[in-house]
Amino acid sequence: MLPGRLCWVPLLLALGVGSGSGGGGDSRQRRLLAAKVNKHKPWIETSYHGVITENNDTVILDPPLVALDKDAPVPFAGEICAFKIHGQELPFEAVVLNKTSGEGRLRAKSPIDCELQKEYTFIIQAYDCGAGPHETAWKKSHKAVVHIQVKDVNEFAPTFKEPAYKAVVTEGKIYDSILQVEAVDEDCSPQYSQICNYEIVTTDVPFAIDRNGNIRNTEKLSYDKQHQYEILVTAYDCGQKPAAQDTLVQVDVKPVCKPGWQDWTKRIEYQPGSGSMPLFPSIHLETCDGAVSSLQIVAELQTNYIGKGCDRETYSEKSLQKLCGASSGIIDLLPSPSGATNWTAGLLVDSSEMIFKFDGRQGAKIPDGIVPKNLTDQFTITMWMKHGPSPGMRAEKETILCNSDKTEMNRHHYALYVHNCRLVFLLRKDFDQADTFRPAEFHWKLDQICDKEWHYYVINVEFPVVTLYMDGATYEPYLVTNDWPIHPSHIAMQLTVGACWQGGEVTKPRFAQFFHGSLASLTIRPGKMESQKVISCLQACKEGLDINSLESLGQGIKYHFNPSQSILVMEGDDIGNINRALQKVSYINSRQFPTAGVRRLKVSSKVQCFGEDVCISIPEVDAYVMVLQAIEPRITLRGTDHFWRPAAQFESARGVTLFPDIKIVSTFAKTKAPGDVKTTDPKSEVLEEMLHNLDFCDILVIGGDLDPRQECLELNHSELHQRHLDATNSTAGYSIYGVGSMSRYEQVLHHIRYRNWCPASLEARRFRIKCSELNGRYTSNEFNLEVSILHEDRVSDKEHVNHLIVQPPFLQSVHHPESRSSIQRSSVVPSIATVVIIISVCMLVFVVAMGVYRVRIAHQHFIQETEAAKESEMDWDDSALTITVNPMEKHEGPGHGEDETEGEEEEEAEEEMSSSSGSDDSEEEEEEEGMGRGRHGQNGARQAQLEWDDSTLPY
Repeated sequence: MLPGRLCWVPLLLALGVGSGSGGGGDSRQRRLLAAKVNKHKPWIETSYHGVITENNDTVILDPPLVALDKDAPVPFAGEICAFKIHGQELPFEAVVLNKTSGEGRLRAKSPIDCELQKEYTFIIQAYDCGAGPHETAWKKSHKAVVHIQVKDVNEFAPTFKEPAYKAVVTEGKIYDSILQVEAVDEDCSPQYSQICNYEIVTTDVPFAIDRNGNIRNTEKLSYDKQHQYEILVTAYDCGQKPAAQDTLVQVDVKPVCKPGWQDWTKRIEYQPGSGSMPLFPSIHLETCDGAVSSLQIVAELQTNYIGKGCDRETYSEKSLQKLCGASSGIIDLLPSPSGATNWTAGLLVDSSEMIFKFDGRQGAKIPDGIVPKNLTDQFTITMWMKHGPSPGMRAEKETILCNSDKTEMNRHHYALYVHNCRLVFLLRKDFDQADTFRPAEFHWKLDQICDKEWHYYVINVEFPVVTLYMDGATYEPYLVTNDWPIHPSHIAMQLTVGACWQGGEVTKPRFAQFFHGSLASLTIRPGKMESQKVISCLQACKEGLDINSLESLGQGIKYHFNPSQSILVMEGDDIGNINRALQKVSYINSRQFPTAGVRRLKVSSKVQCFGEDVCISIPEVDAYVMVLQAIEPRITLRGTDHFWRPAAQFESARGVTLFPDIKIVSTFAKTKAPGDVKTTDPKSEVLEEMLHNLDFCDILVIGGDLDPRQECLELNHSELHQRHLDATNSTAGYSIYGVGSMSRYEQVLHHIRYRNWCPASLEARRFRIKCSELNGRYTSNEFNLEVSILHEDRVSDKEHVNHLIVQPPFLQSVHHPESRSSIQRSSVVPSIATVVIIISVCMLVFVVAMGVYRVRIAHQHFIQETEAAKESEMDWDDSALTITVNPMEKHEGPGHGEDETEGEEEEEAEEEMSSSSGSDDSEEEEEEEGMGRGRHGQNGARQAQLEWDDSTLPY
């Protein structure tokens, strides 16, 4: 072929083909010659079949892609320049590998996915090179059909149609098929898309599965042996690829019609703040066609191990007393250990700082002066107690509270103790004119005293009547014994908790009659008894059972709650009504931050049948409520953390207000829902504010206690009383306590003042605030404040320079002598020396002002950009420079006459003079702090320029 192709060259050269001469005529001649030379169309096969593997780009065609042209070996006319594919958005392209031989290749332009399309059919044509390299007069072949099949790759694993399967079987039966599981595969080929096998992954279970996914049991199941089976099943496609995730199959074994409650859940989750939640929304009773005439149900919520018997608020006893409206004057005998209440420091603490555990070896002495020596005929003792049977063969007295002789003798004036599971209160009156027997010992016999569970006891004394309230119910003593009054003596008395002080009849005074058990909130209120309403509030539980829609229970249902709503009794004669009534029983917890954990729940049933001696026995329902962890609040204190005041303000009668802008905010983190806010992170969190109470805020003095001879913290008692809060003051700081809203605590903190009537040796004072909710369960950040004192020498120098720079008469005297003379005539000049000093200072001011003016013009743009940084870094010495600029700007500003300027600046001078002398009024202090804003309030534009100067003026 090569010699044949070369023989055409002389002929073409002779005809002028390929020559650059000839102009337009030559081009036309070349086209005519090419038309004579390119006589034939390319030729390809009429159809092609191809195979491509998905995610690959090479297509294997049968037959291979080759185009032939009879014009060969003529250049261009006998060569193949292109293969073109006809079709829209086809992911293939054809390329020429060799123009001379006509070989081509078909390949994919993008990844091929068998799952999207299994095969492709399109048209292809071949084109020769025509007259030349510029696609001139190309000729195309006939159309050929290309059919391509996509070869599948086993890239997908089988997946089950359901994430879990559930079935119920009756015990004692063999099933051919309990249920069928089904998996699918997304691969496109039959080999990889079909499921060829199922397999049980869980071992040692009495079940089998066939190739179609049918599960059967291999032995008879027993309800008593196992109520429920959970097995994992996997699947394999025909390429032996296992499922991406196993499916769970749950098989419940149903007993052969055994009477009992059906369709209830053992674990019930409760989200704090969700209100009342039904416990058994689908429960119903299976009686196996028994003839039931009546039914009694007892639902009991067991919370004895949580706190003091249930999920009560964990505030201090004094705060609870105030919340319930108890009378004032209550004395807490078992307070949390602190510097002022240290007699409980050595006692064992049980799970909470407010619950004390007595192990029979410890007692606490109440310091003198805490409780009056002689109680009146009216007083109240309250306590929480958890007590079990006394240890040992011979039960001895276990003292809860005892007031006995401190030395010499061993007389018990009054005492509260447990003896043989009896509660005994002893009260020996002092001798008076009537020397007769009087009631002295009051005994109560109650099972709850030794049941090892928490109970709330209140002893109301209105001598000679003594009444016991236990869990809100009233109990009269079953035994009252009389005794002679105690003769008066000079012997001091000792009040103790957890044991009784034995001061006489022994060689060495010691504790005796120790208590075994737990006590909390032991208080005494001399001179007054508590009302039934207050007692009920103090022992009320924040969680319990409830009934939704009482009106829908029906007339045939009787129900009764115990006082704490932990036990509910329902009776009825219709099983359907009983089922609906029990479905409405719910759990409720009104605490904002409940204690997380388990609450046991039991439902017992008693059935009566028609005319039968032996009736149906219903097993107990044993479930529990899981109270989830509440979202914890984040309490944040914000405000000004550093400021300066002149020493005169500290010496004034009102002192310095420490926290005028303190802000208390409580937030909690809430997870964003993916659709709420446009965010790339679906788990991002946002902070939301929440309102709740605080129970104390401590203001601590940092760097040494206060010296009571020269400094103190003060707060008007009216600020506390009108917000129902209390406070204690000491040299270490100020403690505000009591249950109150965050806004109440803010208002009180705004009025805390610090006074120092000898601040000469003091540079600064530092304070720290920390607040708490639920007796320290949630605490705030530690907010630190530093107060600096401007002493007279520094203040006088600074104010002297500042006044001279700011005073408009002196500045204007340089430019307007007539203005200066008028001001001087209106002023009282005490001496010639003063005039000389004033003139000297004026000259100095003029020089400084001109220098500052030039610096101001040069750096004005820089100052505006760095304004925020200047405010944070500025100290009080910089304020002189700042004030120097203000009069210059005022002087330069258009539209201000001399008289107006002089009037404004005279007012400035008067205000600064009053601020330097100190003020006894808080409103005057506020005027001093806002002085910069007031001076330039008449010019809005100028005020906006000088806002950053305000921070320096009060200092």
